This record gives sequence, structure tokens and C-alpha cells, in this order.
Amino acid sequence: MANDAVVLPVDGPQARREIRISSPSRVLFPALGITKLDLARYMVDVGSAFVAANGDRPVSLQRFSDGIDGEQFFSKNPPKGAPDFVRSVMVVYPSARSHPQLVIDEPAAAVWAVQMNTVVFHPWPSRAENTDNPDQLRIDLDPQPGTDFDDAIPAAQELRNVLGEAGLTAFIKTSGNRGLHIFAPIEPSHEFLDVRHAVIAAARELERRMPDKVTTSWWKEERGTKVFVDFNQANRDRTMAGAYSPRALAHAPVSCPITWDELENTDPKVFTVVTVPERLKLVGDPWAKMHDTHGSIAELLGWWQRDVAAGLDELPFPPDYPKMPGEPPRVQPSRARKKD
Repeated sequence: MANDAVVLPVDGPQARREIRISSPSRVLFPALGITKLDLARYMVDVGSAFVAANGDRPVSLQRFSDGIDGEQFFSKNPPKGAPDFVRSVMVVYPSARSHPQLVIDEPAAAVWAVQMNTVVFHPWPSRAENTDNPDQLRIDLDPQPGTDFDDAIPAAQELRNVLGEAGLTAFIKTSGNRGLHIFAPIEPSHEFLDVRHAVIAAARELERRMPDKVTTSWWKEERGTKVFVDFNQANRDRTMAGAYSPRALAHAPVSCPITWDELENTDPKVFTVVTVPERLKLVGDPWAKMHDTHGSIAELLGWWQRDVAAGLDELPFPPDYPKMPGEPPRVQPSRARKKD
């Protein structure tokens, strides 16, 4: 009902703003009874760290009109009725089509997005002022069936070594599900395809060091019981849940930054909408200084060229991408063999 709305005051860099939350008692996470108002208050509590990690970037909103068990959709265009303090920026998609996407500059914008039934936030790896050149190298470690979060831990630790040898400083967060996300701040001087190639080079080096534990095989039938190094998350318009973003799972998990010292004893299930605000108060934000310095992907691109010269060519792109130069056929290996 319209008259049960709640107004939340939200502090920000310009002024305190009042964000109206309609239907505040709507339950978004049925298993826990977490409501829309609860989620809005969570975003107020983590607002500064959330904006530091995800602000000044094009962002897609994963919205749920009737809780996480109901229908969902991705909102890339700025929703109608956006407040005047919520801006947008033009981005170019893989199809070469251009369109504006929302940019979050302050906690009030994130709270307003919750008012629009957003649960998961998906920021780009590039800044609003330079959307074509990422300033983050991102790698998703995705445990496959038969593996779990504990299998991703040693892969993440060795990937940190790989990136360090390439001159990059790695930061880590839980995915909010079973995996881990590794980020490295980079100079925004290369386009997405170059960054993808740098990611592939790092992924291949990790696979060489841990051949029984990790895989770069794009086709699921070839991955086995290993941790998949998802290189395609480095593509243009491919995003993962942002730091401090909730995930649409029953226990209301959060994709939570952690320190490398915490990793071996981490249980991703403990990082939730309920617990993360207090964690931030106690331990602070492990990503607070991520962008103090930016590394170069030059070394990784050298590894890419070395591997290409050795016969390791381009890897498959996502199925909705246009056909890319040097890409292998987009057909499952088992089907290709039957056809042959």
C-alpha cells in the first residue's frame, strides 16, 4: 500500500538525501524473512564501501519484483523516474550498439536502486569516463560439479602468485556462491580484447601449474571435476556481482572482499546481508586501497603472444557475441566429432 512507505535518510558526499522505500515489508528472501526495507538499510550501512568498489562505473541491475524466488530481469538502461542525482553514461555493447547505463556515485543511488527492487549489482570493470578501457583485470574461479569452495582456495593462492610474477597486485572476494573472484587494478590503457587476452594468459599459466586442479576448457563436457578459470568474464558487457552486492540466494549471501590472510579459513556462507555491516565496522574494507596504484598488463600480453606462437590460439567467446577473429568453431566437441 502506498501509505506504508518508509523514508530513509542517506548521508552522501554532497548532502543527506531522503529515499522513499515503498512496500517496505515486501519479503525478498523468504527463508530468512529479509524485507525490502532490510535490504535498503543494509545498503545504507555498507554504502561507503559499496560505492568505493562499484561507483563511477556502468552498472546493470538485477531486479526482482516479487522476491528472489519470483521473476527477475536485468535493467541496463536507467529506469524511468531516476532521481536527478543518478546519472548514466553511454556504453558500447559487443554488437556495436550504444546505450546509456546507470552509474552509482553515492550511497543514496544504491538505496534508490533497492527501492527499484534491485538485489544484485553488476558493475563494469571500466570507469564511466573511459568505458572502453578497463581499470580492473577480473578472473572468476568457478568450482565445477564434484568440487567446492575449498578447491578454489589453492587455485586462488597460486593465481595470486601468477599475477604477482606479471607485476600485478591481486585482491580477492567471495563470489557470494561457491567461487572466488580475483581482481587486479590495471592502467586503463588497453581495450577489452587485450584485457581478455591477458586473463587467458594468466589462466593458462595457472592451468600449467595445477593441471589436475584447474581448467580453461570452455565446454562443460571437457572441464571434469576441476575449478574453471572463467576467462570470458573479461569480455565487454560481461560482469560479475560487485563487491558488497547481495546475491539472490536463500541465505542472503554477499560477495564479500576478504584479505589473503583470511582465505584459508573462510566460509563464504557467513558473509550475508545480516553479518557484513558489522564485519565492516570491526575489520574495515580489505579493498579500501585497491586503486591506490595500477599495474600494467604488458607482461601478461607478452605471455599471450608467447603462447600464440607456440600454437595456443584464441579461445571461444560467449554464444551471443559476434564471430571474433581467430575464434574456434562454436560447437561442442562431442557434437563436432559426431559431425566429422
